[in-house]
Amino acid sequence: MSDVAVIGGNGFIGKALVARLAERGASVTVFDRFSTGIDQSSLPTIRAIQGDFLSSADRALAVEGARTVVHALSTTTPATAQDDPALDVRTNLMPSIDLFTECARAGVERVVFLSTGGAIYGPTASPTLTEDTVPRPVSPYAIGKLAIENYLRFFSATTGLRSTVLRLSNPYGPGQRAGRAQGLIPIALRAVAANKAVTQYGDGSMVRDYIHIDDASRIIADVIVGDPHHEVYNVGSGEGASVADVFRVVEQVTGRPLRIDQRPAPATFVHRSVLDTTRLRAEFMTGPMTSLVDGVRSTWLELMASD
Repeated sequence: MSDVAVIGGNGFIGKALVARLAERGASVTVFDRFSTGIDQSSLPTIRAIQGDFLSSADRALAVEGARTVVHALSTTTPATAQDDPALDVRTNLMPSIDLFTECARAGVERVVFLSTGGAIYGPTASPTLTEDTVPRPVSPYAIGKLAIENYLRFFSATTGLRSTVLRLSNPYGPGQRAGRAQGLIPIALRAVAANKAVTQYGDGSMVRDYIHIDDASRIIADVIVGDPHHEVYNVGSGEGASVADVFRVVEQVTGRPLRIDQRPAPATFVHRSVLDTTRLRAEFMTGPMTSLVDGVRSTWLELMASD
C-alpha cells in the first residue's frame, strides 16, 4: 500500500515532487520510463516502477494499492502537439482516460492532475486569470489538457473517483532539460552557455507567469497531503514577466550577452497569461515565492556545475 503514486515521477516536476513527498514521510510509488535506468540510490525509500504509459498492464501495476494518484506525465510538448495533434490524442488523452478507469477499479480515492495554467485559458482580455475564467484553448496541447480535466469530472460523477486539478503556470529551475524545446528559461541559459542564439517568437512582449520548481513542488505537495476545498486551482507566482524581461534577467545573472533569433509568433500563441492564485493562497500557500532573479540564478549555477 502506498500513500501516493506519481505517474511521470522521473520527470522535471515529478522528481521534485517525489522528493518533497518523501521528506514529509509519505510512502511513494514512482512510475516512469526511466529511459536511462533507475538510480535506486537516490530513491532508497521509494518504490520505483519502470513502465510504459501506453501499457494498460504497466499503468494498472503503478496505481495498485495507492490512495492518491498524481498524473504528472505528458508524452508531448506544446510544440510536438502543435505539429501532430492526433499524437497528443493517442498518447496523452486516450491513455489518461484508461488510467482513470484503472484508478477507479483499483479503489484509488483521488487523482491529482497537473494541467496547464496558461494556454488552457486561451486568448483573453483579462489581465489575470481565475479558475472561473472560461477556458478557450486554441493549442492542441491545452485542448488535450482541458479534455482530460473534463473526463475527470465524468469519472467523479460515474465512479466516485475524486479529483483535484492543478493548472500550473510555467515551472522552471534546476533539473529542467532544455532539450525538449520547452521552457524559455533553460533554453535561454543553454544558449548563453553555448554562445548560440535563442529563438524569440514575436517582439518579446509576450507575458508569462513563471514559478520556480521549489515553490511549485512545495505547493503541489501541500495540496496532495492536504484537504482541498475546490476541484481546480491555479498554481503560479501570480506575477507576469515578458520574454524581454526574462532575457534581461538571463543577461544580468550570467553576465553574458544573449543573441536573439526573432521569428513570427505562431497563430496559437497566447500573448498574455498571468494566473490569479487567490484561491490557492487562501488554502495552502505560505511564505515568500522565489524571485525571478534568484530562480534564474539557481538554474544557471546548476547548469554551470553540471557542465
